[in-house]
Amino acid sequence: MCQLLWSTGIQPQGGSPVAALCVCDLSPAQCDVNCCCDPDCSSVDFSVFSACSVPVVTGDSQFCSQKAVIYSLNFTANPPQRVFKLVEQISPSIFCIHITNYKPALSFINPEVPDENNFDTLMKTSDGFTLNAESDISFTTKLDIPTTAKYKYGVPLQTSDSFLRFPSSLTSSLCTDNNPAAFLVNQAVRCTRKINLEQCEEIEALSMAFYSSPEILRAPDSRTKVPITVQSVLIQSLNKTLTRREDTDVLQPALVNAGHFHLCMNVVLEVKYSLTYTDRGEVTKADLSFLLGTVSSVVVPLQQKFEIHFLQENTKPVPLSGNPGYVVGLPLAAGFQPHKGSGIIQTTNRYRQFTILHSTAEQDCLALEGVRTPVLFGYTMQSGCKLRLTGALPCRLVAQKVKNLLWGQGFPDYVAPFGNSQAQDVLDWVPIHFITQSFNRKDSCQLPGALVIEVKWTKYGSLLNPQAKIVNVTANLISSSFPEASSGNERTILISTAVTFVDVSAPAEAGFRAPPAINARLPFNFFFPFV
Repeated sequence: MCQLLWSTGIQPQGGSPVAALCVCDLSPAQCDVNCCCDPDCSSVDFSVFSACSVPVVTGDSQFCSQKAVIYSLNFTANPPQRVFKLVEQISPSIFCIHITNYKPALSFINPEVPDENNFDTLMKTSDGFTLNAESDISFTTKLDIPTTAKYKYGVPLQTSDSFLRFPSSLTSSLCTDNNPAAFLVNQAVRCTRKINLEQCEEIEALSMAFYSSPEILRAPDSRTKVPITVQSVLIQSLNKTLTRREDTDVLQPALVNAGHFHLCMNVVLEVKYSLTYTDRGEVTKADLSFLLGTVSSVVVPLQQKFEIHFLQENTKPVPLSGNPGYVVGLPLAAGFQPHKGSGIIQTTNRYRQFTILHSTAEQDCLALEGVRTPVLFGYTMQSGCKLRLTGALPCRLVAQKVKNLLWGQGFPDYVAPFGNSQAQDVLDWVPIHFITQSFNRKDSCQLPGALVIEVKWTKYGSLLNPQAKIVNVTANLISSSFPEASSGNERTILISTAVTFVDVSAPAEAGFRAPPAINARLPFNFFFPFV
């Protein structure tokens, strides 16, 4: 609940002790520059202010709920006026005080100042007084050290009045709006919200303004504010079709009567935050995307999805083939190790890391050199071409040409087990096992005829959300013997490449704890006097 008072030259009174606090009022009976809470300032003084030096004044931060005063200036008024707003601020910490029944415990006890009347009494109750000049000097030195505020990992993102709220489910599946968004913590959650459809226009969590109106502080306790910019708005109809709005205006939920049914339009279904930060721990940009929909009485309670991602400034996100497990249809991550002890070297184009021969309508092998197609996870592939043999071409030259055609340029030595595997974790990568098969005949030309690649993968992790993991890769080069063509004669052979994916997952077995073993010992005289 907020209370807004307008004031010109008097100290506003909001019915709360925090309204009388003014930490920037340093000069008695004199107006301090840019001190909006100073009672000595008048409208003439406000006209030369640039901004409020202390925009937010709060009480004791140990309380879970406390009063806060927000000061600002209205320069459009003539003369300029001071805006005073009293709000209820909720602490993001779970270690806070709800009710205090012993107020002296919230502060230190004021020490008794020694004088000529109580000096002897204080000497008896204490061990005496000692002076340490060294500690005094070191304490003064620590106060002089300047500190630069910056966000650290896991710290709640501050806004102009509180913190950036990121709804999530805590103890149940219901959405809790008081959960703070933490710096550098990427999240994607789904939660359920119980709503009364007839009151959907009054529920803040269903409106775009609830998520786009806060302004994030660039750094903790900073005066620079970063507004949240709406980048895209998608509209989902009742039949699940999506339409992208050309503008990004903030829409409000609207209740519509459709015969015997009630519909609520422009309801927020999904919210996606994208925050850009610097290496100094500052937030520089905040983007927001919405998915709005129409809710009927059939789908109540409502399920919402919230996502937040952090991107570092002047860096490009690295595309992955899965996180962590591979996704069907994405290319295999592969590379080679130049020497023992080094990391895995990969090409920047992930669609060129693991490739095979590409088939064309002409099927001419000599015209296909350098034309490759990526190996996609889960896709069984087969390609080939035709090669004409004449007596004018030496067998050894043709064999080398076909081998280069099958392997391509820079065939990898290792394959990543997961779609997000790091190149520096060499021991986690799966080495490719190379096998060569040949069939020799006398007076014949031995040429590579096929390259068969077999990828074995398994389901890794939880049964509820298994992740695809590659465990073995084999590349089998099969060579066959062909009679050498005499001069003037031609022979056409088929060169082929095949990729197969084999699921080697073990069947899931339900696990149970071992039954308890009863280790009971009877007393030695339990059967006395019968035994």
